[in-house]
Amino acid sequence: MDEVFIGTLLASTLRVSVPLILCALAATLSERSGVIDLGLEGKMLMAAFAAASVGSTTGSLTLAFAAALAVGIALSMLHGFACVSHTGDQVVAGMAITMTAAGLTIVLGIAWFKQGGQTPPLADAVRLSAWFGALEPAVSALPWVGGVLAAALLGHNWLVYAALALVPGVWWLLYRTRLGLRLRATGENPAMVDAAGLSVSGLRYLALGGNGVLCALAGAYLVLAQNPLFVPNMTAGRGYMALAAMIFGKWHPVGALWACLLFGFLDALSIRLQGVVLPGLGPVPVQAIQALPYVMTVVLLAGFIGRSRAPAALGVPYVKER
Repeated sequence: MDEVFIGTLLASTLRVSVPLILCALAATLSERSGVIDLGLEGKMLMAAFAAASVGSTTGSLTLAFAAALAVGIALSMLHGFACVSHTGDQVVAGMAITMTAAGLTIVLGIAWFKQGGQTPPLADAVRLSAWFGALEPAVSALPWVGGVLAAALLGHNWLVYAALALVPGVWWLLYRTRLGLRLRATGENPAMVDAAGLSVSGLRYLALGGNGVLCALAGAYLVLAQNPLFVPNMTAGRGYMALAAMIFGKWHPVGALWACLLFGFLDALSIRLQGVVLPGLGPVPVQAIQALPYVMTVVLLAGFIGRSRAPAALGVPYVKER
């Protein structure tokens, strides 16, 4: 393989991994505080629809991001209202958000835009532009790996670099700050947190707020960076893949990052392998290639979920003793 193929494959891996990384970090925050989040898919889908709808209507990138953030945070607060304030079943609430989002985005898309659930294409002014493209000649001139580094790391939009920067940021928050210690304690022993005079509900709502912001960024990325318009069910299971990556990474931001990059690599590789003819076997079936990331998700969950230790109070509603 030449350096151009390797560089473009790595660049595609980064681009495809961004929504997975953001959603995996969102799940890490909420589940470290004790709240199971199966609504990642729905939050991301609704945020993508909001960004595309507002962006195509107003032509404003800022308003598109604001709409995505508002929707993502609102859905996370709804999740908290059902599960934290009213001790509802966290799995059921998360699935309800996802199922509602899948149907509501189609209904609203048909009612508003009359295009079968799709939104109009976004103008270039509403799309995220590439950064650091001017550095490519200088980096490409480096010996041995310059071409690969230039193709793989330069020319992405700012949200790609932000997603990578958020991994150490979330790690620092959880493991190097007093707030992070309190969030992790809430997911392990909420009674102890309550006995210390802290609000278990407040901490869980705070974690869900961060969860909503990250899911909103993931959804906005899908329409502002990858696809130029919203398409029904365009998340295509990425929320569940991010959840699997988070579990495979043992509820740790860095571990989740590597799992997301693995999923992204398989997805990018599947695109490159379409139409490839294997000696003695013929063309690789497109369906088999496209199924690779999802098969890996099932394999990782089946093989590693029993070996990973979830936070002790995960999924258990906390009722303050009177």
